[in-house]
Amino acid sequence: MSAILSPREVVRTAVEFRRPPYVPWSFGFTKEAREKLQAHYGSEDIQPFVNNHFVELGSGIGFFDELGNDRYRDVFGVTWNRSVDKDIGIVEGQALPEPTLSGYQFPDPLSERFFRDIPARLERQPDCYRIFSIGFSLFERAWAMRGLEALYEDLVEQPEFVRQLLGAIAEYNIAQVRRALTYDIDAVYFGDDWGQQHGLLMGYDSWRELIYPHLQRMYGVVRAARKTVFIHSCGDVDELFDDLIGIGLGVFNPFQPEVMDVGQLMTDYRGRLAFWGGVSTQRTMPHGTVDAVRAEVREMLRRGRDGGYILSPAHALESDVPLENMLALIDEAHSQPGYRR
Repeated sequence: MSAILSPREVVRTAVEFRRPPYVPWSFGFTKEAREKLQAHYGSEDIQPFVNNHFVELGSGIGFFDELGNDRYRDVFGVTWNRSVDKDIGIVEGQALPEPTLSGYQFPDPLSERFFRDIPARLERQPDCYRIFSIGFSLFERAWAMRGLEALYEDLVEQPEFVRQLLGAIAEYNIAQVRRALTYDIDAVYFGDDWGQQHGLLMGYDSWRELIYPHLQRMYGVVRAARKTVFIHSCGDVDELFDDLIGIGLGVFNPFQPEVMDVGQLMTDYRGRLAFWGGVSTQRTMPHGTVDAVRAEVREMLRRGRDGGYILSPAHALESDVPLENMLALIDEAHSQPGYRR
């Protein structure tokens, strides 16, 4: 009888483009969706029921201090209004009201708040694939600090400031990554949205000039340690894949079927880029029947059975997803031949 692989080993097998015993998965849930599952399972901890294959370390969106009245402030001094969006929120004001870093003090990238719970998390989920997450890792962090409209104006009127700001953010991330790499982790996951429903938020030339050089430095630190680079970028960004692979990208998320031909991309990039996501969160998960959810999940499992794929909806499931559809997703993952709890 062949040895049973741990979830960590199954993910490693998949992202290395070898055939795993089954397709691994890791599902995300917003606060309200998670609460549905907690009520259903009768437990605050849903991991024993969902069996995600990742343990995420660090903080995908950063740490926040509560200000009251649904307002929170992150470590960069940005205030977020969470009266509607309960997970991240909407930026209020500007941490950088002028196009200058003069007088602004970056937070400490080595603050213990980013690292102190890593040993406990690894102890709770020792067999899971270990990912250190840095959310809002470059462009998103810049616009959150400066304001989106102001940053777009700066791209034209103050390009040197934009370069300085992005460079400072990248240095912050690199310092944090170097500390994270002192732990026994498998990957670093950078979150940074560059796309919209059709095309990039900025032109390719601007992305290549302003964003790419900093990604190259950040990814290079991870690859030098022989760890895997994961990224998250919403939107229609597949035109960037070849550039990203060239600087070390290993796994792309969220892989949205609404804006990408997921089947064709899995074929085109097999052996070069692994994907995490692919199940529709704009159509199937919130609006489809249970049977439609099961059918789409089974199709993604079929496409991913030879490796290079991690099953997940294209984004964290939100409050508009019926409980029955979430349970169908989980059940299909658990029902795969070769999977043993």
